[in-house]
Amino acid sequence: MAKETETEADAQVVVVGAGPTGLTLAYELALAGVRTLVLEKLPQRVDQVKGGGVQPRTAELLENRGLLEPLLKRATPREQVGGHFATLPVPLDCTPWNTRHPFPVALSQGEIEDVLEERATAAGARVLRGAAVTGVEQDDDGVLVAADGDGDGTRVRARVRYLVACDGGHSTVRKLLGVPFPGRPGTHQAVLADIHLTAVSPLVPRQLGHMSTLTRQGGGYWAMLAPLGGDRYRITFGRAGEADTSRDTPVTPVTPEEITTALRAVYGPETTLGAVDNASRFTDATRQVENYRVGRVLFAGDAAHIHPPLGGQGLNLGMQDAFNLGWKLAAVLQDRAPGALLDTYHAERHPVGAQVLHHTSAQRVLADPNPGEDVAALRDIVTDLLRLPDANRHIAGLMSGLSLRYDLPGDHPLTGGRVPDADLVTEDGPTRLSALLAPGHAVLLDLGGIVPAGLRLPPRVDLVRATSTEDLGAAALLVRPDGYVCWAADGASDLGADLSEVIAERLVGVRDRAVA
Repeated sequence: MAKETETEADAQVVVVGAGPTGLTLAYELALAGVRTLVLEKLPQRVDQVKGGGVQPRTAELLENRGLLEPLLKRATPREQVGGHFATLPVPLDCTPWNTRHPFPVALSQGEIEDVLEERATAAGARVLRGAAVTGVEQDDDGVLVAADGDGDGTRVRARVRYLVACDGGHSTVRKLLGVPFPGRPGTHQAVLADIHLTAVSPLVPRQLGHMSTLTRQGGGYWAMLAPLGGDRYRITFGRAGEADTSRDTPVTPVTPEEITTALRAVYGPETTLGAVDNASRFTDATRQVENYRVGRVLFAGDAAHIHPPLGGQGLNLGMQDAFNLGWKLAAVLQDRAPGALLDTYHAERHPVGAQVLHHTSAQRVLADPNPGEDVAALRDIVTDLLRLPDANRHIAGLMSGLSLRYDLPGDHPLTGGRVPDADLVTEDGPTRLSALLAPGHAVLLDLGGIVPAGLRLPPRVDLVRATSTEDLGAAALLVRPDGYVCWAADGASDLGADLSEVIAERLVGVRDRAVA
C-alpha cells in the first residue's frame, strides 16, 4: 500500500531541484526562518564536477553568508590566473574591480552541493530525495505540489504558499505548467565526463590553469582536459563540425569506447582511460523563459535559462538568481514586504540572464574549434582588444559578475551596485562588511555618524556605526541582504525628514506597503 506523506503544515515554500541553485535558495530561505522543503528526483547526489568553478562575484556572495570558507577547503588546486572569454589566450583581470577574490575558484558541483545541503538542513530546510514532481496546481492562495517516490511507494503532497522551480534545463515544473521556453535550439553536441587516466602522454595538461592552456584538437576532435588531482580529470569533447541531432534522434549513453577514441585522437594513443565516474551529453542551445514569475511559481537557474557552457557562467548565474530571490521571498512570506517585491526578481534577473545568453552566443562564434578565415581574423582582433586594460576590465567585470548593477530608484552613484567587502571598525572591534551580512539581514552602514539616534528601522535591518580607512563613496549606505546598495547619502543634509520611510521604501523597491 502506498505511503503518503503530507507536508502542508511543514513547508511554506517548495523548492524543486537540489542542485546549486535550489540548495542556495533553500539556505537563504531557512536562514530567514522560512519553512522550506526541497524535492529532488534523484535518490542520491551525483558526485560530478560539471559546473566546475565559482566566479568572483559568486565567491563574494558566498562569503557574505559564511559559506565560502568550507568550500575553499574542498577546492581543486589551480594556478592563480584570471578567467577567460571564448577560450582566448588572455587572462581576465578582476583586480580593478576591488575584490578579495579576483580569480575563479575550481570546485566540483558535487562539493558545492554537499556544503550547501549541509548548511541548508542545519538551518532548518528539509531535502527529500527520490521525489519526482508529478503535479503542480496553483491558485490565488498557494500551490499544490505532488511528487512520487523512487519506487518505494512514497507519495508527497504539499500545499505551500510558493514554489520555486530549480529543476534544470528540462524542468518538469515548466512543462507541467505549459510555460514556453523560447530560444534557439542547439547546433552542436558535446560530451562532458569525469574520468580517471591510468597513463598520460606529454600532451595531457599537468596543472589546472587558464582555459586556453587546456584546449586541444586532433584527429577530427576538439577537447578540453582539466586535471583535478591524482588520476582524476574532467574532459569535454566533441567532433569538429558535428551538428546537434538530439532533437531528431534519442540521446544515447556515453560509452567508455567513445571517450577512449576522443582521448587517443587528441592526446595520443599512450593516453589510457581507466574509469568513468559519470558522463553526459550537452548542446549549445540558448533559451530563456519570458517571465521568471508565473503567479506563485518562480523559475531560477537552468529552469529559467540555458546557454552555451562558455566562460563558467551557468552555475554562477543560477546561484546569483537564488541570492536575489531568497531574501525577497522571505520578506513577502513574513509580511515584511508586499507581494509586488517578487516582481522585482524578474525585473532584475531576467536582463542579467539575457545578457549572459548574449555574450555566450558571441563566445560560441569565437570559440569555434574549426574557425573559418573570417572567424580566425576576428579572434585575432578580439585577443588584441583584451590586452588593452580598459577592454579587459570591461569583459572581466561582465564574466565575473562584478560589474553588475541593478536599475534601482535613487540618484546616488552607488545605488544598484555591489559594495566591496571593506575592513571596518565598529564599537565591538574590527570586522568586515561580509561578516555583517552573514545573518542575511540588510545593513544600514553609518560611516559618517550622520544617522540619527532612535531611528525606526524595518525588521531584519541592522544599523551598524563604523569607520573605515577605505572610501566606500558615501557617509551612509543601505546594503540589501544580497550585497547591493539600494540607498546612500553623502552627508546629513541628504537624509531628509522621513528617513525611516525612505529606507523602508528603498529596501522593498515598491511604494505600496500593503501585504499581498
